[in-house]
Amino acid sequence: MKLLHIDSSISGGQSVSRQLTASIVARLNQTTPGLEITYRDLAIAPVPHQSPTILFAKMKALYEAGALAGHIVEMVAAAVQGGAKVDASTQAAFAETNVVLDEFLAADIIVLGAPMYNFGIPSQLKAWIDCLASPGKTFKYTATGVEGLAGDKKLIVASSRGGFYTASSPMAFMDHQETFLTSFFGFIGISDVAFVRAEGVGLGPEQRKLALETALADVAALKAA
Repeated sequence: MKLLHIDSSISGGQSVSRQLTASIVARLNQTTPGLEITYRDLAIAPVPHQSPTILFAKMKALYEAGALAGHIVEMVAAAVQGGAKVDASTQAAFAETNVVLDEFLAADIIVLGAPMYNFGIPSQLKAWIDCLASPGKTFKYTATGVEGLAGDKKLIVASSRGGFYTASSPMAFMDHQETFLTSFFGFIGISDVAFVRAEGVGLGPEQRKLALETALADVAALKAA
């Protein structure tokens, strides 16, 4: 079984989400014989953000693989036939996004550190997620709608929040962190999603300590499958 461990917090050793992902991975490593772990730190080594040139490289590769459908095929074909090319620096950046995608596709379990920043997720985490949206690999369009292709994976999200944003909170409508993650990974077929949540960590040391203790108690009950 393969586990992909992703951290995205910029807070280093003070990061709550990093403490949680480390504990989750340690727990699963202890309870899962032969677990293979791949680690990626998006704050230290961010993946390329989307750009027009990287998008064209991606569309060109999908076109050449026959993975595109609809009017987009004609648009990309016209650009390629018109001589549009991908330069060396763009090709290198695009290759890096494919490494990210391949790591994800190879994993059975993803442990994702996702702190809430300004009611959403860190931009470096969004850039990583953008690498995963790949027609023919993580989803496909059918006559009846979208079909996710990554449904055989388990996702565990270490979620940290400065305030309280769960459904019972008056601030719940401002949660674009967990709601986005649930929506995106559901789109690509992943329904086995668990949140290990530490809320209110910005409301003082006592609440931070309580939030961590509560979240770590949830970690102790986790299983790989």
